[in-house]
Amino acid sequence: MRRRICVLAVLCILAAPLFSEDIRTMVAGILEVSLDNPAGNSISLTYVDSAVIVLGSDTRFFRGIELELTAPQKFLQHRGSLAIVLYSDLDAVPGTGVADLNLRQLSFEPIPNKIQTIYQIPIRTGHGLRASPYASLPAGIVRPEAFPILFRIMPVMKGLSEDIETMRFQLTARPILSDEGAVKITARFPEQLPDRPFTLLIDDEVVENYRDERVLKEGEHHLVIFSDDYRNESRRFLVERGKILELTIDLQDPTPLVVFEVPENTQIFFNDLPVEDSRMPIPTEPGEHKVRFQVGDYSVIKPLVIQKGKTYRVALTIDVSVHESD
Repeated sequence: MRRRICVLAVLCILAAPLFSEDIRTMVAGILEVSLDNPAGNSISLTYVDSAVIVLGSDTRFFRGIELELTAPQKFLQHRGSLAIVLYSDLDAVPGTGVADLNLRQLSFEPIPNKIQTIYQIPIRTGHGLRASPYASLPAGIVRPEAFPILFRIMPVMKGLSEDIETMRFQLTARPILSDEGAVKITARFPEQLPDRPFTLLIDDEVVENYRDERVLKEGEHHLVIFSDDYRNESRRFLVERGKILELTIDLQDPTPLVVFEVPENTQIFFNDLPVEDSRMPIPTEPGEHKVRFQVGDYSVIKPLVIQKGKTYRVALTIDVSVHESD
């Protein structure tokens, strides 16, 4: 009969509606969950301690947060003696030490009889988190504006042993990231052609304002630039989960360039004008052009049809052929 009464009491607690309450607790410290530290932060707690969980400034890649509670080995001998309570909507962010708080209870759960327990708290819809043998979801969705939250360990029975009173628990709080990242694009214009229009596509979709950060799925993406005033460009880039890629695009003058690669002591004539320094690219206009190479008494002429926004590499190679016969 006594066992039945105890079970009913626990069930009543677990089924109780969420409410605001005043509590006095011992705050051991504050754990920040942020993109800058995906591995998370940890704190040591006793059986009567609490920890405040705060979110970093950027939570757009968060599906939720994960709280990992690690108990000492000897806790396995004291099954059902402790529970965790989660609270949100704190009326103040307390410092370490004794704190009197008004807050809203989210969840009450006995700590299971195992060394490591994982609690996952979703912070947005479509989070995809599910309770499993690996992790429990002690509360529903807790919106970022409801943070900070309070994680509290508390006894659920009287007459605890000295073992419980001296135990240290380890709490680690870390983000649960979505499969997304972002790209932030910076365009650098040639000095002689500032701020001319261009069209930017990412994965074949036109980007209206390239200066805005763009959230993308993790993985490889394709960027293309079209412009009448700059060189067209195509490149691939990689977005990592929970990270912002800073991508700088150097827009190029569309004037065509001709680059020569020739043996030493070769004379070059471009449109019948001598090329003084063959190591330097020659800017030119689109259309038909003529290149002549002169090596001693040997001369070769090559016509070129040049298009806007292209670079042409013109190489003169001298080959030696050896033919063997009987």
